[in-house]
Amino acid sequence: MITISLCMIVRDEEEVLARCLESVQGIADEIIVVDTGSKDRTPEIARQFTEQVFSFPWVDDFAAARNFSFSKARMDYILWLDADDVLEEGDRAKFFRLKEELDPSADVVMLPYHVAFDEAGRPAFTYERERLLKRERGFRWQGAVHEVIVPAGKVVRASAAVSHRKMKAGDPDRNLRIFEQLLARGEKLDPRQQYYYARELAAHGRDREAAGWFTGFLDREDGWIENKIGACLDLAGCYRRLGEPSRALAALTRSFAFGLPRPEICCALGEDFLEAGRIPEAVCWYQAARHCPPPSAEGFCQPDYWDFIPCVQLCVCYDRMGDRERALRYHEKAKRLKPENPSVLYNERYFSGQ
Repeated sequence: MITISLCMIVRDEEEVLARCLESVQGIADEIIVVDTGSKDRTPEIARQFTEQVFSFPWVDDFAAARNFSFSKARMDYILWLDADDVLEEGDRAKFFRLKEELDPSADVVMLPYHVAFDEAGRPAFTYERERLLKRERGFRWQGAVHEVIVPAGKVVRASAAVSHRKMKAGDPDRNLRIFEQLLARGEKLDPRQQYYYARELAAHGRDREAAGWFTGFLDREDGWIENKIGACLDLAGCYRRLGEPSRALAALTRSFAFGLPRPEICCALGEDFLEAGRIPEAVCWYQAARHCPPPSAEGFCQPDYWDFIPCVQLCVCYDRMGDRERALRYHEKAKRLKPENPSVLYNERYFSGQ
């Protein structure tokens, strides 16, 4: 059986840290908590679970802090978590089996990361992260923000998921500030950083600047395909908010150069045509979303875009076309999928005449 070092970096996480550490009891053979400047009871809570609590001065560099935490590990593999991550009970059981059965020749274990949930608590957005790493390989984090470890060697996949159960918003300006400090120092952004800098600009309402950075990223020959497709979606959003619908449409269709149509893209096209009053085109794209192939294991998975969202929107489309029978049929499909969803409840009252 392998041994595991849990390595964390934390700051002002007194509300969630105990929840996280309790969820890994029995899985981690040692726990290393690196505090980057808490002003609350975070270090005190950490010491209830481990004696290995260290301080590291925050220098606006997540990779530096995480690499420091990794330097303290002594077990076979390193598991990293954020303070607002948790292992749900079913995934705890999977983790125990993974720990017992993992082939020690594995260098990296990719695990699902649930980062958003629907009204019933089901995962609504999932992607893989490099979650378990062989310590002796000396993996290093890269990137001051949106840091990453590039998988290398023997990479395996398992189903034990980590759930990101955020309880409060962080500093909304932190990531943008870090990126702009990098640029002010004359540093070049790599493709991943360029993509995420553009997203930060868009989140701060700087859509024209964001559009330029998204376009620059898309024009590069390198960069992860999943980020390329995400950039097309985000770029379309920028142009939509800037009142440039033809450019938004071009951004969405540009995604087809990177692979098969994705349901998120199809639904975005459907939404644009629906808002423009072009209902037959909207129907076409929402139907296309329902027949897209599933994503690869390496990609982002937002299952609502395959079934629930198209069904809700097709209900709207057919109702506007005066086809009440088809509209009701798609309402019933959406209702079977998510009976508690507000849109479903609204449509239920609409069709019952309340």
